[in-house]
Amino acid sequence: MNYIILISFIISLLFSLYLNNFLIKRPLKFLIKKSNKSAIRFSSQSKPIFGGLSFYFVFLLNMILVFFFLKEDIYLSKEYISLFIIVTLSFLMGLADDVLNTSPIFKFIIQFVCALILIYNDIYIIISPSEWINYCITILWVVGIMNSINMLDNMDGVSSVSSLSIFGAVAFYSFMIASENLQLSLIILVSTIASLLSFLFYNWHPSKMYMGDNGSQFLGILLAWVGIKYFWNAIPITELSYGYNTQQFLIVFLAFLVLISDTTTVSINRLLRKKSPFIGGKDHTTHHLYYLGLSTNWIAFLFFILNSIGLILAFCLIHKGLNISYSYLWIFFLYPILVFLFLYLNTKLTKPK
Repeated sequence: MNYIILISFIISLLFSLYLNNFLIKRPLKFLIKKSNKSAIRFSSQSKPIFGGLSFYFVFLLNMILVFFFLKEDIYLSKEYISLFIIVTLSFLMGLADDVLNTSPIFKFIIQFVCALILIYNDIYIIISPSEWINYCITILWVVGIMNSINMLDNMDGVSSVSSLSIFGAVAFYSFMIASENLQLSLIILVSTIASLLSFLFYNWHPSKMYMGDNGSQFLGILLAWVGIKYFWNAIPITELSYGYNTQQFLIVFLAFLVLISDTTTVSINRLLRKKSPFIGGKDHTTHHLYYLGLSTNWIAFLFFILNSIGLILAFCLIHKGLNISYSYLWIFFLYPILVFLFLYLNTKLTKPK
């Protein structure tokens, strides 16, 4: 199986490099540009936003190769069929928003439908004896992460490296445990890593292209799925441990540290100013790090490091499982709290340039 994963990575990397290069060199009339040019952005919106095209077509290519050339029952399971459906829905929804500037309600409905599809196929967060509580938290998670990664896509390279840290850590974990049930998951993760690396080649500051909503929504639904599969449900929950879900929340907070910190910070600050958290602005944690004096590339690198450390701690907790003493959990809480406070307080101390 290892050679298949390596071949998948190489084909995905070369294909996405070729596709991105091909699209960039086309005449301007063929480039996808942001429909809503009046939106408040940190950088100019004049660059093409078809980064998500390479994400989706690499995903599609790998799914086709798996379904037609690796004819095994596990690859036809409802989990992966549902994953294909929700990834396609999310990509098309993002593409429609880029081209037509669709309403927030339309985007929310598609995100809600994606969450329902996951739940219908038994892919949901298990945190309570009540299934309805589990379903509600799953819906909040899917909608929240899809919007969080979209909000974080506000500066060259930042959302890409943040996603890359999560996919990379999970792929490494899946490879190390070598479970047959995770083989297709690993192919999906490795191919997505390859397409992200290719995209970063063109998106690293100064960027030549953006991922657009078609890319951020693609990444958002994959991150939501990864979060449920590898982090929320990483520790087996028994009736004895229901109601003591501290570790579950902590693992997720650590694994998605920069996404959660940025979204929470922006939401708090905008609500304090009596503004909608969903209206764009130059008030993200990334922007305030720039106001602090960090370059765009250093901010992306910092976010990658901060989230990677969080992921290492998250997998340490997963490895320990329910055997860890609750008296030691404060050590794991300390890191995400310090990171969040640093990012949040910096937004209060620095002013726009």
